[in-house]
Parts: sequence; C-alpha cells; structure tokens
Amino acid sequence: MILTIRNMVCDRCKRVVREELEKLGLTLTRVDLGEAELDNLPPAVSLGEVRQALLANGFDLIDDRKQLLVEHIKVLLINEIQYLKGERHANENVSTFLERKLGYDYSYLSGLFSASEGQTVEKYIIALKIEKVKEWLRYDELTLTEMAWRLSYSSVHHLSNQFRQVTGQTPGQFRKATQVDRRALDRL
Repeated sequence: MILTIRNMVCDRCKRVVREELEKLGLTLTRVDLGEAELDNLPPAVSLGEVRQALLANGFDLIDDRKQLLVEHIKVLLINEIQYLKGERHANENVSTFLERKLGYDYSYLSGLFSASEGQTVEKYIIALKIEKVKEWLRYDELTLTEMAWRLSYSSVHHLSNQFRQVTGQTPGQFRKATQVDRRALDRL
C-alpha cells in the first residue's frame, strides 16, 4: 500500500514521516519524498489515525487523484531543482519532462497545478530556483556562473535579473545581508 503525503520536501521530512508511522505500528518498506510504502494497514490502525499523526507534523495524506498529480509535479521539480537529481534528459524542457514522467499532456498538468496552487508551474520553478540560489549564496558555495549553469539559466545576467525581480535584491546584496529571507519549500 502506498500513501501519498503532502509537504514532504526534504530528507528530514522523510525521517519524521517514518518515525511517526512506525510509532503507529506500521511496517514501512520505503519512504520517499511524497510517499510512504507499507506492507499493509493493520486493522488496529485507521487511515484517520495516520492522517492525524501526519497533520500534527505539518503533513497530510492525499487521496484525491488530481491532488496526487499536483504533489507528484512538486516532488519531481523539487528533486530536479533542489536536489539536482538529473532525471531530466539533456536539452529536455520541463513540460516534456513532466509529460514523460507523469503520462499526461502538459497543458492538463499545468492547468491542474495552477488551479490547485494558485500559481503556474513556471512561477513555482522560479521560486524553487531562487530558494536554491539563496542557499548557495548564504553558504558561499558556488560562483554565480556555476549557479546559473547548474540551474539551467541561459546566463548569469538572466539569473541575476530573475533573482532581483523575486527578492528585490541583487545576489551580491543578498550575500552581504545580515537578515536572510529564505522560505520553506512547502510554503512556495
């Protein structure tokens, strides 16, 4: 049985979900971003109890087919942008990647995402990229050129302009700032 779980965006999330479900006595075979697989749901544990344990930690079960697709879109994009998983083929655009991974036409996926999240897939991707750039800037890990390349920007200028549009600061200003304005991925 596979449980699809909203707001799982990092390895810590996976650990918390695993711990909470094991506290309920569930035997898990796999926990990934957005999913937990178990052998079966014991009769002593209801889905309501599972949902309550997850809600107490900022997660939720998803049982609607359309919401499942939206969550899968988020997980795929987080894996590609935040964790640089590289499942996208070279020169494959995001729309083709999502179609290939999910088996639906991109216009359907895009409309579904926009209706559910109140923003387009493109705006979500930009938000993910900007949060990744903020992380790299804060820890001074990469040059802007390396960041632009890793996040598939056409140029450093494009990355800098987009960063300024979203944050109101240049990357250099952000790097020097003492107050850091970073957003949790589940709040994008």
